Amino acid sequence: MTITGLIIDSDTQVGDGGFLKLRRLVLRNRRDDGTASPAYTCDAVVRPYGQDAVVVVIYTLGAGDPRVLVRDGLRPAITLGRDPARAPLPEPAPGLFVTELVAGIIETGDHGIDGLARRAAAETYEEAGFVVPPNAFVPLGAGTLPSPGCLVEKYYFMAVEVDPDAQQILGGDGSPMEEGATTRWLSLDAALAACTSGELPDLKTELGLRRLRDFLA
Repeated sequence: MTITGLIIDSDTQVGDGGFLKLRRLVLRNRRDDGTASPAYTCDAVVRPYGQDAVVVVIYTLGAGDPRVLVRDGLRPAITLGRDPARAPLPEPAPGLFVTELVAGIIETGDHGIDGLARRAAAETYEEAGFVVPPNAFVPLGAGTLPSPGCLVEKYYFMAVEVDPDAQQILGGDGSPMEEGATTRWLSLDAALAACTSGELPDLKTELGLRRLRDFLA
């Protein structure tokens, strides 16, 4: 059979006042023979403020191999919600911090490459302490869907080369979620190896690093 569309029986949202909402849809598939499937529930996570995010790969070439900046920040959702006992393979209990690339929500008005570059510059200053003009950023391909079963969000990847000695104190955005964050440099090869081993388990970080490697090649 061929599915020609979706029939929406109900569409509700819950979770007002928080950072995220749950959108619950009750749907039926419309088929090309005129029939419809039984009703089923489709849940999606939606963000009232900003749909997508920019991921920034900050790197330096220096005299040797490329190095990349990673950020260790609080991720209470993982700390309090990830249960190693339910994982299919052994893994350590989550700590307070998760290692990631710099990233931030794309705001209203951040359109086109120029808009992405402006947002990348703002996040680079807030989360990494580097003042870089927007025209220094380069895009690393198209946006990607990290989890299309429940998220409408896309990640857009940008890269920028910096001088490590120019780093300032992390400004942050004033949120307690950003307290205690630190940054560190890893060689690109070591960072990718950490992704493969599971030491650095953030998916957007691995993808951003691999796109940087392709870009530099």
